[in-house]
Amino acid sequence: QVQLVESGGGLVQAGGSLRLSCAASGSIFNIAAMGWYRQAPGKQRELVAAITSGGSTNYADSVQGRFTISRDNAKNTVYLQMSSLKPEDTAVYYCNADIRERLWGPVDDYWGRGTQVTVSS
Repeated sequence: QVQLVESGGGLVQAGGSLRLSCAASGSIFNIAAMGWYRQAPGKQRELVAAITSGGSTNYADSVQGRFTISRDNAKNTVYLQMSSLKPEDTAVYYCNADIRERLWGPVDDYWGRGTQVTVSS
């Protein structure tokens, strides 16, 4: 069974930085795209950043220039370096990955349980 486990959330003051990590484990043949989403209270879950297996990245306009997504394919891990944090970045951050568990098998969508990021003003 594949699992995604996030870490690195917490409380930080506005202008500060945090680094989130998400490690995938279990029966994994390969991982296509990996990404980070967030959901603030009363709002829909939204894409923050995504990265392909080849390293191409995509960012939400609201985090462009402040957040950096990266991945270590050997460790099946994706990172989100968050800088210049704002109170509006406060949310639960979820890791997402498209994973193929076996050769010729389907690509399935997996989610972590989320990690809370709180930015105080």
